[in-house]
Amino acid sequence: MPMSVDPSAPEIVTEDLVTLMNAARTCVLVHDAETKNILWANPAACELLGWPLDELRPLKANDMSSTAPQYHRVLGRAWLQEAVERGSSRIEWHYRTRSGRVVPTDALARRVELAQGPAVMVEFRDIEREQATEQALRRTTSSIDALARHTSTIALTLDAAGTVRFATDTALALLGMVPEEMGRRLDEFGTLRAGGRPVSWADVAAQADPTIEVQLQVPRPATDEAVWLEGTLERLAEPDGDGLLMILHDVSGRVHREVLRERELHRENYQARYTAMGDMAMAIAHELGQPLAAAGNFLAGTTRHAGVLEDEGTLSRESADRLRFGIGSAVRQIDRASAIVGAVRAFVGHLEHSRQVVDLHDVVDECLYFVRLRAVDPGVRVVVHRHPESLPTVCERVLTGQVLLNLCFNAVDEMACCAPEERELEITTSVRDGEAVLTVDDRGRGLLRDPFAESFTSKEQGSGIGLALSYRIITRQHGRIWAERRAGGGSRFGFALPLAAEHRPE
Repeated sequence: MPMSVDPSAPEIVTEDLVTLMNAARTCVLVHDAETKNILWANPAACELLGWPLDELRPLKANDMSSTAPQYHRVLGRAWLQEAVERGSSRIEWHYRTRSGRVVPTDALARRVELAQGPAVMVEFRDIEREQATEQALRRTTSSIDALARHTSTIALTLDAAGTVRFATDTALALLGMVPEEMGRRLDEFGTLRAGGRPVSWADVAAQADPTIEVQLQVPRPATDEAVWLEGTLERLAEPDGDGLLMILHDVSGRVHREVLRERELHRENYQARYTAMGDMAMAIAHELGQPLAAAGNFLAGTTRHAGVLEDEGTLSRESADRLRFGIGSAVRQIDRASAIVGAVRAFVGHLEHSRQVVDLHDVVDECLYFVRLRAVDPGVRVVVHRHPESLPTVCERVLTGQVLLNLCFNAVDEMACCAPEERELEITTSVRDGEAVLTVDDRGRGLLRDPFAESFTSKEQGSGIGLALSYRIITRQHGRIWAERRAGGGSRFGFALPLAAEHRPE
């Protein structure tokens, strides 16, 4: 839509525009669209970079950018070229000032049409202080998150009406509550007691002056038992006196179970990290191959060009020999790096393509203990339907077990928000078309889309790295993995692996 112009407004002439640009505190560089040479810079950019305009114009990317590989001149030119072709391109670019200080910036390159031809205008600002603030906030958030997630303390903050404003993970698990449900009243989850008798929230809140001993009885319909908690309710020293803090401890044996569960989670996390290391090594080795090959090609082209210059007499023989020696040394180092990358890929590839023959039921048995342990807190029942015969499959035992754990843990977490009577997880094994098939069914909210249809390259959104690793593990073992909605509600995740040759049907 064209911008409307007030005919009574005074006209802004070119000199005024230059004055406005010079007064701006946002740094501006103007590059030629074809050569990428600097045509102009405003005073803010000159001040930040430490060069006057006449000295700034002849500089190249390597003269005024960080020496880190991700800020190489080739990448800088590619960023500017993208703006030329697409109209704009944003990047976090680290400039280097005349004094050598590296300045992180948020930089936006845009194509502009000037009278003399197309150009690229780069607007950037120093974000070093913002990054420092962000890191400080991240450290604080990490500490608070660690306190909330890894402490065995049962802590809640509530307002005067008894509405839960914050709860540690342990408290959430005991109350059968998910973070999205914060905002409900505490007495919806259990019965409050004081002095051995049931009391209302209004009674205990009124007696918290500043502290009162309380008990909370949380029913567990799935087990016909209750969890008994006791501790203190304390009024916080807030300006409005509206906040209260409840610190509880489990007197029904829960603390002992939490310690055991924490140890098992550490073991599971170790297995997950071990699995991820191999996948990361393969990904890194794959990504390094192309830039190493490209670097070798660039050096080979430079060597040929040096020979041409020597033949033309532009370059002396002595200088050409020195140039060939330097380039040859760089090529040898690239070849060495390529050999290392190849060795890593071969090692990881051999690891992931193990030709073990494993009974799929043995994998289920090894994982079942951890699945049931994870299912205890949210009250999820675990049901296993086994194929009557053994299922010898060609797979790697540990990696396949990790896939099963990931699918089951996702299902348990999904059912935490379901009604207690609907929290049932089914693991089923069967045989179909020469494959051993395993499915994991839950009765959660169901799938809105197929998570395996997403790209698992660099996106953090979607289903996360767990399903990405599961997909790579199963497919690299010549298997299939899928997800679908269940007809009766909930989701079904499954995978199939080839049976050992001697067990396939004729």
